[in-house]
Amino acid sequence: MRCTVSTSVTPLLAALAVVQRGDRFLLVRRAHQPDRGLWGFPGGHVEPGETALQAAMRELHEETGLRADPVEYLTNIDVIRHDENGALAVHYLLAAVLCEYRAGTPVAGDDAFDVAWISLETLRAGTLKTSARVAELAELASNRFAQLRRRASLSIETR
Repeated sequence: MRCTVSTSVTPLLAALAVVQRGDRFLLVRRAHQPDRGLWGFPGGHVEPGETALQAAMRELHEETGLRADPVEYLTNIDVIRHDENGALAVHYLLAAVLCEYRAGTPVAGDDAFDVAWISLETLRAGTLKTSARVAELAELASNRFAQLRRRASLSIETR
């Protein structure tokens, strides 16, 4: 497939809120493109003057009604898609933000058909139709939270 560069597509920055509660992750079923109908982490565009951490918290609340605290940047994901002619169609840089759940009952909001707590086991099994790399991102978040808990318990024990 031939790859051509499009000057009409501008790279966009978006943020994802990766929220884990127990062994489950909060996912939304997208109501809009890209990825309409697929399950993914709540998120959306970073507004001018807003950090990706702030955007993740705002989008989480808008899409699900939940409140969380940003813990740290988890990773970045490039989403680059081409049309059938090979021209660039979409270019996003997604900043995945690890979030600690605080409060609320999830309710599908403005950009979501549905919202649910999905187990890591279900994501690993690949039985849910998700956006690209959701299971990988959940695995990364689960490992990072485990690391942070171990570090916290070690610092409590050494006091």
